Amino acid sequence: MPEIGYCLISEEHGPRELLSFAARAEEAGFDFATISDHFHPWTDAQGNSPFVWGVLSGVAQVTERLRVGPAVTCPTVRIHPAVIAQAAATA
Repeated sequence: MPEIGYCLISEEHGPRELLSFAARAEEAGFDFATISDHFHPWTDAQGNSPFVWGVLSGVAQVTERLRVGPAVTCPTVRIHPAVIAQAAATA
């Protein structure tokens, strides 16, 4: 059966907005959500780039059934794999 997902764009929005969007996505019936994982925004005009794993922990607190995860993450160059593992386990 097809599933419909929602994309949380962390370069465009801060953590509180992202949590609100995730809760609203769940209320609207989305099956899952992905969130971008970037160390910095693509352009200065975007202005946001919260730590994806912290936001995922928050999303887990404001949703009940929405499956979430990073769209892409970088466990080799930017963040040590052990830090990613700890962050994922904490979330």
